[in-house]
Amino acid sequence: MNAVLSIALGYFVGSLSPSSLVGRLKKTDVRRSGTGNLGATNTMLVLGWGAGIFVMLFDLMKSFLSGKLAQYLFPGLSVAGMLACIGAIIGHCFPVFHRFRGGKGLAAFGGLVIYCGLKYVPPVLCAGWAVMWILDCTVMFPITVGIALPLLMCLFGEAPAKIVTAICAGAVLDVMHIGNMKKALAGDEIMHVRGYFREKLHKEH
Repeated sequence: MNAVLSIALGYFVGSLSPSSLVGRLKKTDVRRSGTGNLGATNTMLVLGWGAGIFVMLFDLMKSFLSGKLAQYLFPGLSVAGMLACIGAIIGHCFPVFHRFRGGKGLAAFGGLVIYCGLKYVPPVLCAGWAVMWILDCTVMFPITVGIALPLLMCLFGEAPAKIVTAICAGAVLDVMHIGNMKKALAGDEIMHVRGYFREKLHKEH
């Protein structure tokens, strides 16, 4: 029961959408522009860097704080916090307050990484950036970080229950990005990383 309550807590907190709030303040429905997602990336594309960074931080914190609150409420369940973070990721992707149309879950997953421990943040980010750069494909970043976290938790000797929970969270994140991967492979979505930076450097010089 505590496991279900932890997920439910995270889900309802995760359903809060800062992207929708910022869009209303700017009199813009971000779901009708850009990628159509209620997430930090689309907010950045539609409303600019400032709005995008605000949304990203909010999405990070709603997952992280859900985890902290659930672990406080259910101290007898070692994975209560992580389950709440998974709930927040699902709520972010399928928000009950916004007709189940949300974001892709990357920032909310970032909140889970922080919840698991700051020691995981640098290697998870490095793994994501490295694979994305080597394969020259932006969608590989979320897919890689979803795989990297449970692998790193294995290396750090975390409890099996926590590792399994991290695998579930990573699976949610990766499934949410399968569509983007298909679009990238079909050439229907921007996927290049190195070319973007080369173009930026060329313009600056």
